[in-house]
Amino acid sequence: MSATKKPTARWRRRKDERPAEIATAALQCFAERGFAACSLDMIAARAGVTKGTLYLYFPNKEELFKAVVRQSLVPRLAEFEKITAAENPPSAQLRALISAWPAIVATPHLGVIPKLMVAEAGNFPELARFYIDEVIARARRVIVGILRRGMASGEFRRVDANAAFFSVIGPLLLAVLWRNSFERFDRKLDIEALWQTHAAIMIDGLAARKEAP
Repeated sequence: MSATKKPTARWRRRKDERPAEIATAALQCFAERGFAACSLDMIAARAGVTKGTLYLYFPNKEELFKAVVRQSLVPRLAEFEKITAAENPPSAQLRALISAWPAIVATPHLGVIPKLMVAEAGNFPELARFYIDEVIARARRVIVGILRRGMASGEFRRVDANAAFFSVIGPLLLAVLWRNSFERFDRKLDIEALWQTHAAIMIDGLAARKEAP
């Protein structure tokens, strides 16, 4: 008499890890070919699964891209939120946030996601709206919150916090675009120098000025 064997712990663990492995393969494929040119067949082959297996977890490429963003970028945003939860002055929080940039830029394929959104937003409006809601809006809340707390405490001078958000985040976007598009044709970006220079400029520029007597 034969009995149906229960899946081993190793097999269950492997099955549980499969969505993350597929998302990782998708990110690598997107980095090499772009979103539109990267097919589900290519992603399945890179992940070492059949296309049917891929469909068990992701109904289409758009949902797979969302999983890529949630797996790779969203945890970084959670780190940013931890920085703002610390009992530090707003200037120290802003410096800590900007100092996290080198790890983002240096992570293989991670910077390709903003590049893809710049290139594909017009062709895939649903993904653009998703990216705004899941990434940009969340980053905006963190940075605008720091700026407003700094203004309320008198550490920062009064500025339009929503406009200043773009000034704070702009160099990070430029850095990932440079690293993934132009660096091979020009000089290598010194991300450490970039974040230190940008932090100094932002914090000095935001600092409240004492009026002369």
